[in-house]
Amino acid sequence: MSTETYLPFAFFEGKIIPTELAKVSIMTNALQYGNAVFGGIRGYQANNKKNYYIFRIEDHYRRLMSSLKILNQKIPYNLDFLVKTTVGLAEKNLPKSDFYIRPISYAANYEISPDLSKVNFDFAIYMIPLGEYLPVNKGLKLMISNWVRINDNMIPARGKVSGGYINSSLAKGDAARLGFDDALLIGNDGHLTEASSANFFMVRDGYLITSPKYADVLEGVTRRTILQLAHDLGIAAVERMIDRTEVYIADEAFLTGTGAQLAWIAEIDGRVIGNGKIGPISAKIQKLFFNIVRGNEKKYSSWLTPVKV
Repeated sequence: MSTETYLPFAFFEGKIIPTELAKVSIMTNALQYGNAVFGGIRGYQANNKKNYYIFRIEDHYRRLMSSLKILNQKIPYNLDFLVKTTVGLAEKNLPKSDFYIRPISYAANYEISPDLSKVNFDFAIYMIPLGEYLPVNKGLKLMISNWVRINDNMIPARGKVSGGYINSSLAKGDAARLGFDDALLIGNDGHLTEASSANFFMVRDGYLITSPKYADVLEGVTRRTILQLAHDLGIAAVERMIDRTEVYIADEAFLTGTGAQLAWIAEIDGRVIGNGKIGPISAKIQKLFFNIVRGNEKKYSSWLTPVKV
């Protein structure tokens, strides 16, 4: 990996070191079995190109701690330490653009068994420059995957468990090979869940609709943000199960996530969504979201953690 594709310093094995030195052995248990949990956090450059903000960092780390709890694991760091370490690492890395933070907690032992009772989890953070993961100004073309979404009694989707993302990789890889931007997955009960690594929203008859938390979706921080913004904007929002064919006749649709941000959808399975352009509700929420993350909305300043560079 080129040094231009990652920021120079990482947190690894309890200290900040050059990123290229932050390495694990091929014998590491997490590498064998996906025994790890991770997060995705965005850092944004303000419009003045001088200030930087990390978006909802505490909420992201609370979810990481919840993911660890699902695996019955712990790390020797509390929320305050994780936040301060991440901010300090970002300041040391001196970002020059929007950036992405990847915290990961993983089974660091050389235990050959998948037995989670025999391993201890370590914690690391690295950072990369990142603009658009999915285009936000060009409508996405999605397909509905023939891979079925993992469910809570298989690999809990509400947590970001590394091993579970093979489900996302299969769906995303097939979609990309077929010329689509991403894939939507159906759950075991036949209802829509989410995209490969983003939550799904649609608009029908003026209502903003997304799958509920119990529909085998990630409990997304951006998802929660969008629901709050809809409430603040006076947009009626509903969390309910979604049928496959409903998405074909939606007036608007979009994906949300740390990577996706808010990326609107133009087509699903070759069916044009609405008029094939970004809809008014999607546009309204998207505009507010990007104003917030770049520090232009004082009302939501509590969601932003400044980075001094």
